[in-house]
Amino acid sequence: MRHLDPSFSLEVPKGAAEVGHPVVKVRGADALEVEDHLAVEEPLEIRLGGYPLSITMRTPGHDEDLVAGLLHAEGIIHDADGLDVIGRYRAGDGEADLGNVVNVLLKGDVSVARERLRRSLVASSSCGVCGKVTVDSIRITCPPISCDAVVPATLFPRMSAAMSAAQTTFDRTGGLHAAGLFDLEGRLLVLREDIGRHNAVDKVVGHMLRSRRLPLERHVLMVSGRASFEVMQKAWMARIPIVAAVSAPSSMAAQMAVSAGMTLVGFLRGDGFNVYAGAQRVAGSGSELV
Repeated sequence: MRHLDPSFSLEVPKGAAEVGHPVVKVRGADALEVEDHLAVEEPLEIRLGGYPLSITMRTPGHDEDLVAGLLHAEGIIHDADGLDVIGRYRAGDGEADLGNVVNVLLKGDVSVARERLRRSLVASSSCGVCGKVTVDSIRITCPPISCDAVVPATLFPRMSAAMSAAQTTFDRTGGLHAAGLFDLEGRLLVLREDIGRHNAVDKVVGHMLRSRRLPLERHVLMVSGRASFEVMQKAWMARIPIVAAVSAPSSMAAQMAVSAGMTLVGFLRGDGFNVYAGAQRVAGSGSELV
């Protein structure tokens, strides 16, 4: 077996979404050293009014959208009017450039928002908040979606193909999740890639929030992996009625879809898929699927 070049630098260019890396490619009895491409994973520190709030791991790119989407998903802001300024933290005179830091200035009481978000982030990472209690707590502030949109079954394979074609970084690295937002005619409006599936969704919603295009009641969200509770929660907060996943949903994702009045499609394979909730929004050849 060949040894990799020990002099290779692991330094990642600032803001890069992917980086070259030497690998030994083994195919049967053959081994060849080549350059591969890896998805970049780096920490992003989020500050509110200059005070450190949290650190999340993400793929660099569209960081302002990521932060805006996260704040929206956690109920800190409801639209672009809740934001004053969001941008890169600029080091003061004599300070070191910290790099991956985004600072947010909100309109309103920042101390209340900071404490609410801190509690929310702690709860979302704990095992003490789960199941029906979590769904019910979200339902208090986020009513079920009553959108009467109906889309054809043929829409989902077309969206899957469009999203795959737009995943340029995934094609080179194979290590990124994607989230795509479509209109009801199946046109791709925005796609974001990230090493975290939840980050990709936050980037999509954050982009639409900053563009003043929320709520998203006439749109479809597609994710490249599985549909988790967090993905459904973010879609529910953004009022997205239809979520489609290339892979399977979790039990809690399906439970949330039922509670939220959302349509959940999963296991997209060719022209086939499963509908786990809200089948009335998916029409077959001239008739509703049941």
